[in-house]
Amino acid sequence: MYKLLRPLLFQLDAERAHDLGLRAAAWAQSLLPSVVESVYGYSDERLKQRLWGTSFPNPVGLAAGADKNAQLIPFWETVGFGFVEAGSVSARPSDGNPKPRAFRLERDEAVINRMGLNNDGAEAVAQRLEDIIRQKTVPLGVNIAKTHDPEIMGEAAVEDFRTTVRHVAPHADYIALNVSCPNTREGKTFEDPASLDALLETIAAAQTSHPGLKTPLLLKLSPPLSEKLVFDTQLEDLVAVAEAHEIDGFIATNTASDRTGLSASAENLERIGGGGLSGAPLQARATRLVRYLYRATDGRIPIIGVGGVRDVDSAYEKICAGASLVQVYTGLIYEGPGLVRRIKEGLVDRVREEGYANISDAVGSAA
Repeated sequence: MYKLLRPLLFQLDAERAHDLGLRAAAWAQSLLPSVVESVYGYSDERLKQRLWGTSFPNPVGLAAGADKNAQLIPFWETVGFGFVEAGSVSARPSDGNPKPRAFRLERDEAVINRMGLNNDGAEAVAQRLEDIIRQKTVPLGVNIAKTHDPEIMGEAAVEDFRTTVRHVAPHADYIALNVSCPNTREGKTFEDPASLDALLETIAAAQTSHPGLKTPLLLKLSPPLSEKLVFDTQLEDLVAVAEAHEIDGFIATNTASDRTGLSASAENLERIGGGGLSGAPLQARATRLVRYLYRATDGRIPIIGVGGVRDVDSAYEKICAGASLVQVYTGLIYEGPGLVRRIKEGLVDRVREEGYANISDAVGSAA
């Protein structure tokens, strides 16, 4: 059905199409949950894993950005996701950047967005999570970022993150620290080893003082600039800082600020302007970072692979490179919700073909 609807949706501005999709999902969530589950539901014991003390029914998750304000958690579960990551959420509400701020690059199966962290704010999202916490059946992560305000810097930015953690941590199975968002005016505030060290130290202190905030912390990093196996010392330092603070996991990767690997014309890219690139062009680059992190940590720290996941091949590639879990978002825009079931069925086939007992046996097999 999505193949029939996609041409109509693609006639709309990308953000309008997204909003329309969310409204349709809310309608289906309210009136047709059993129908949605019958169409998209699929499970297999071989896809189950346990990470951070939590059971994941399958390794395919919804990436941050699709449901910023945690409004459709039951719907994503019904579609068949093994976990959901809401956000990005910031301490203060934000309207984000001026529109238009989201653009499709159809030939590249990509999206450029400069949404600017538009969200309802940590307090409102936390209340929403509290209301649905007993209904959810799969793990829920919350992606948090600094409030979109260039005047919030230094110690104020650290306090901004801490405020968000205080609100949302009690309702989350993990917290993703979005220190690498490229689509705000100030850019990557904490993707600097010294700044990251201060942030993690502050959050650790808050968690120690308030045991109810002791939620696994995952660090979301930027993609490398190319597919070549060359990394700078800053990334090594970031990993060292993360390990020193006993970070619980990595997410590789965020959107990219560059335009590497696109077939779109220079004129079209200039017309679109700045923003974070997501989708197929990030596939190899994101997988490369997954493999680097897996090797650098000897596979001790779980990784979520995200970037260009749009079929079973791209998902399994990241798993074999070292990702225990994968996430999709841009792939949904081009493939529709049936993508989730197709990836899961394909992963079961791969597990069977390789003679593995569980998908976890494939993690890092090609690192």
